[in-house]
Amino acid sequence: MDLTRPVAPDPYGLLPKVPSFTLQSADLVDGKSMAPLHRAAGGNTSPQLSWHGFPPETEGFLLNCFDPDAPTPAGFWHWTVVDIDSSMTSLDQGAGQSDLTLPGSAIHARNDGNQFDYTGAAPPHGDHAHRYIFAVHALDVPTLDLDPRSTTPTAVAFAALFHTIARARLTVFAAE
Repeated sequence: MDLTRPVAPDPYGLLPKVPSFTLQSADLVDGKSMAPLHRAAGGNTSPQLSWHGFPPETEGFLLNCFDPDAPTPAGFWHWTVVDIDSSMTSLDQGAGQSDLTLPGSAIHARNDGNQFDYTGAAPPHGDHAHRYIFAVHALDVPTLDLDPRSTTPTAVAFAALFHTIARARLTVFAAE
């Protein structure tokens, strides 16, 4: 593996600018290393997340976790949750296990591991540390009207682009 491979640009820096709000976690610290519990080999458990300060006109949320440093041209989507109600401002640790652990009408879209859940960090052995960007998108609609069972996470992100009125991010790192 080429350990000198350049780090990918910030994928959200390439999108139209929107206001930000706050994304916090009892399990993750922005800019720090991800605990083993949230990695594929150490527990594969989704972290606790909570958010506040989003626009009052928010009608719904989209949550995703993306690794822009995966050795593919398109990165790797680890987690996508669609149709989160605007009254929900947090997800418990482990909520990414299945649709049954998600609140209300929220549902998982298929991730790049072909699973309908959270897939923990798993950068290739010997590669540089990867960024895992957790993002919550405040939307101007209550639903994206997508079939998350047949829509790729990239297509979900594209549909959300036209409805995102604010975005909160938290970035952590992992290396094997």
